[in-house]
Amino acid sequence: MELQGKRILLGVTGSIAAYKAAHLTRLLVKEGAEVQIIMSTSALGFITPLTLSTLSKRPVYHQFHKNETGEWNNHVELGLWADLFLIAPLSASSLSKLANGNSDNLLTATYLSARCPVMLAPAMDLDMYQHPSVKINLTKVQEYGNVILEAESGELASGLSGQGRMMEPENILDYVRKHFGTNQNDFTGKKVLITAGPTQEAIDPVRFIGNHSSGKMGIALAENLAKRGASITLILGPSQSKVNHPNIRTIPVTSAQEMFGESLSHHEVNDICIFAAAVADYAPMEPASEKIKKSDERMTITLKKNVDIAASLGERKASNQTHVGFALETQQEEENALAKLRKKNLDMIVLNSMRDRGSGFKHDTNKITIYLRTGEKVVSVLLPKTDIAKLIVDTLKKQLLKKI
Repeated sequence: MELQGKRILLGVTGSIAAYKAAHLTRLLVKEGAEVQIIMSTSALGFITPLTLSTLSKRPVYHQFHKNETGEWNNHVELGLWADLFLIAPLSASSLSKLANGNSDNLLTATYLSARCPVMLAPAMDLDMYQHPSVKINLTKVQEYGNVILEAESGELASGLSGQGRMMEPENILDYVRKHFGTNQNDFTGKKVLITAGPTQEAIDPVRFIGNHSSGKMGIALAENLAKRGASITLILGPSQSKVNHPNIRTIPVTSAQEMFGESLSHHEVNDICIFAAAVADYAPMEPASEKIKKSDERMTITLKKNVDIAASLGERKASNQTHVGFALETQQEEENALAKLRKKNLDMIVLNSMRDRGSGFKHDTNKITIYLRTGEKVVSVLLPKTDIAKLIVDTLKKQLLKKI
């Protein structure tokens, strides 16, 4: 049972495809998942709560109040309970509500409260699906980090050209399995060095030069690889994000020089090195030993260039090592990323564009392009950083197989 212990919220909306929710529920439960179903009020006309409750072995919710006493179905608790929120089928009406923050029923209110990844399987008439307003709403929910499941290709939607029918339950189950990474041991025996987070370059004892990196992307990579059996050395700049996995050893650092020193000392013994940190390019030449007092209208700080960690370790890379870099660009993105790929002796580089809404620093979502030394390119839609991490690691796995 590959989904043993996974908690899945299954949302069912008012579509003729609602009958497929029964088969989907049966498949998820058979795989060991805990399935809690929430129905929109319009879905009640297509399939009964009794049918779905019998299959899920849990009560089915479709209104805010449990009974006439006013006892509450807490949508916030439901949203926090789940490991995955899967809405299948998703009607055009419910899609519009998700896209525009409408919370007039229990299902849409729970969606707004959810903190887990969300998968959406649209189901509607072809003409409805191709209507410009529906296309706009699909684009919106993708920008929010949701994954759209299309029936036509059986793959993640890269466009909006699907036929509108709901993806078959068996194919949805495949995506759920992939999401939870049921092949957990494909990096067993691999040692991985990951740099993550920002660096802070001291101006004086209380001030520093830094950036807005949260470290979430590097941590997501560390956790994905750790779950798949790798032994991780995570060199982490100042970050509020927490790391908790027995396969991850975290080394906290503050400055670029400290991060370089730790990276250099651990580099040689690692099979894979991922440089996801946002390292400051420059640091004050002579940090003050005491707090600088405010005096003149202007203050000049002389900066010195920091070591380029990825480039420096790229010069030391052995033939059996794989290096992965990151590039955050605002212009000439592809050209600059490919230049860094060559200059830093990388096998892969992950491009983030500051132009993409919902991606980059501080966000829980990201949209990337992966460039490989082989000339191949992998492009993602906007996804939660946990899913982006999985995409990067899956691409890395393919590269390692090519080296064998």
